[in-house]
Amino acid sequence: MEPEVKEFLIKIVHSLSMGLVWLLINMSIGIYYGFAFFEGSPTIANWLYYIGFLVSLALLILYLRKKWKGWEEINY
Repeated sequence: MEPEVKEFLIKIVHSLSMGLVWLLINMSIGIYYGFAFFEGSPTIANWLYYIGFLVSLALLILYLRKKWKGWEEINY
């Protein structure tokens, strides 16, 4: 396999795995522990969960942008 193709496929696998890990962590904390749902009105735990969710989403997007910034399309 050519080195460029191998590097491209590794970037895809890293991006997918980071996205899945992010989803699993947020699903575990939010759904399984109940921080994603309100019981009447939001509590401080709900607010902290959603703030952490948005901050971690921003960090994931920054990570993916940095990872893919140097990639160039292969023209045939």
